[in-house]
Amino acid sequence: MDNCKGKIWIDLDNSPHVPLFKPIVAELGKRGYSVMLTARDCFQVCALAELHNLPYQRVGRHYGKHKLMKAFGLVFRALQLVPVTLRWKPDLALSHGSRSQMILCRLLRIPLVMMTDYEHAKGLPGLRPDWMIIPQALPEQGMEVGREQIGRYDGIKEDVYVPDFVPEQGVLRRLGIDEHDVVVTLRPPATEAHYFRPESQELFEATIAWLGAAPDLRVIMLPRNEKQAYFVRQKWPELLASGKVIIPAEVIDGLNLIWYSDLVISGGGTMNREAAALGVPVYSIFRGELGAVDKYLSDTGRLMLIANVKEMLAKIALKKRARPESPEQAERPALRQIVDQLESILASQDHRQGKPA
Repeated sequence: MDNCKGKIWIDLDNSPHVPLFKPIVAELGKRGYSVMLTARDCFQVCALAELHNLPYQRVGRHYGKHKLMKAFGLVFRALQLVPVTLRWKPDLALSHGSRSQMILCRLLRIPLVMMTDYEHAKGLPGLRPDWMIIPQALPEQGMEVGREQIGRYDGIKEDVYVPDFVPEQGVLRRLGIDEHDVVVTLRPPATEAHYFRPESQELFEATIAWLGAAPDLRVIMLPRNEKQAYFVRQKWPELLASGKVIIPAEVIDGLNLIWYSDLVISGGGTMNREAAALGVPVYSIFRGELGAVDKYLSDTGRLMLIANVKEMLAKIALKKRARPESPEQAERPALRQIVDQLESILASQDHRQGKPA
């Protein structure tokens, strides 16, 4: 700690944050920074952190989709974070949209960097971060800070960690799936998110009915939480009993499931973009307001948008893909660009406070 260049607090608020921040934590460590991780106990965040061997402190949980309970949960978790934050005294806080972290940072005057890749996400009234780091595809309009407080990186956030991905052998065998079957990874829509639209759920249910009737096909279902898993088990028990639809009993790295799939169908979010980054055919049944990153992926032919059942039947190809031995190793500078900007922010803070460089 004597040679530590600075202390950075990262809050893991949702499952996609675990693979995103793993290489960022490693790179910050290489550059001489100390990192503290806190994690919210929801959406398999803690299980994924353990899978990725990330040391963390479990703080708080999810309080459901009811607006009042959500608001209570945000404030209560912020209070739960107080002891560990006061004890560690971070120089900078960082997350990919943790609202509880934002509340606490404003109360304790901790400088805050917020990452985001969806411009339609709602912030908290009267609260905003000190800086934002966003992909080049996102517009400046609608961001919570001015242009001079916005840092950018090339590509998409999944480019931060996909270059380090090495496929694990035997994933399909562990799930009891024959290599000759067409494998579809299916992710339900985020029903508890503020941007959720009922049309996404209707399209999701129509997708299961269609896939369930297709021959020589297996579906790996990845519910976002236990409530969704319960819903699937209650509504399609025969598909689960026959093995047509599989809900993995253990946490499996999402990139491995995507890599060994022939196609991915998802109700939006990180899984769509991970598939695009890996070059796996991916179809989005997200029916909320389309973000700039998904539009960019759609325009470049890396993501197919599905608006209704007619398009689902016409556009989604249920066939085996020619899977290469390993993912394409393209130059992706996003990780370096993000950490460079964090260093620059910390340096500006040191200068403002009169600390030696």
